[in-house]
Amino acid sequence: MPTTTANNLTLHYDEHGDPSHPPLLLVMGLGAQMTLWPMELVEALVERGFRVIRFDNRDVGLSEKLDGAKAPGIVCHILFRRIGLRPKVPYTLEDMAADGAALLDSLGIERAHVVGASMGGMIAQLMAIHYSDKLLSVTSIMSTTGNAKLPQADKAAMKALTTPSPSMEEDALVENGIRISNAIGSPGYRPDPERQRERVRESVRRSVYPEGMVRQMAAIIDDGDRRARLKDVRVPALVLHGEDDPLVKLAGGQDTAAAIPGAVLKTFPGWGHDLPMELVDEIADAIANHAFAADPAAPA
Repeated sequence: MPTTTANNLTLHYDEHGDPSHPPLLLVMGLGAQMTLWPMELVEALVERGFRVIRFDNRDVGLSEKLDGAKAPGIVCHILFRRIGLRPKVPYTLEDMAADGAALLDSLGIERAHVVGASMGGMIAQLMAIHYSDKLLSVTSIMSTTGNAKLPQADKAAMKALTTPSPSMEEDALVENGIRISNAIGSPGYRPDPERQRERVRESVRRSVYPEGMVRQMAAIIDDGDRRARLKDVRVPALVLHGEDDPLVKLAGGQDTAAAIPGAVLKTFPGWGHDLPMELVDEIADAIANHAFAADPAAPA
């Protein structure tokens, strides 16, 4: 299992495709391992001519954990941010964006297409803000700007995401993962139950580390509203969003596209907060076409 040192952390990653092809970095979301990027999507991007790199963010999966680091409570943290105060957090989203940039450096990659989902979209946005010289293009998927005035997540979706498993036994963790998946997933593309259970069990067996999700959530809250910063982005930007996302509402994608100069917004009916098999080819096509337009050296 390949690892590298990036930003003074050990990060786990994998690569797929021809190393000579344009690199495309996938950045996953809150508390999610890199394996949540389905291999079907990875393979679709490889088929379209990319060197695809996935990695576990800090504090999740097989990457380095910040054991013992304390994060402020979510409710108090949100209230403090609303009155302009910033409690100390273990690390920031900008630190996580630096992780992604350092990973590219460690792999000898000068510039890459960066694609982020959910919190990973926030990280990708920050990479476009702070490391534009390293990005050929940026794609923000089912993400948002941090604008507190946008519609909030459905209560059922947020409750599912934030309610801990009643036990750390494997079967309980699997049932909890399925519960979350069903609560935030695509109403128009329900997963095959057997495949869903298999994927969740594989994830549980790979790694379970709920403490990291708490610290990552603190980083999200701490980052606040990115709209003013996004106005300075000059990296070609694509925003993909589901029209039926119960966790990060469509308005989050619309706000992201409005904040980034020249950004293109593409939405899909029936798509929620997941990566359904039925949309793999459409998502891969959208990402690839955006990359072709942004980088003349990309495969045609």
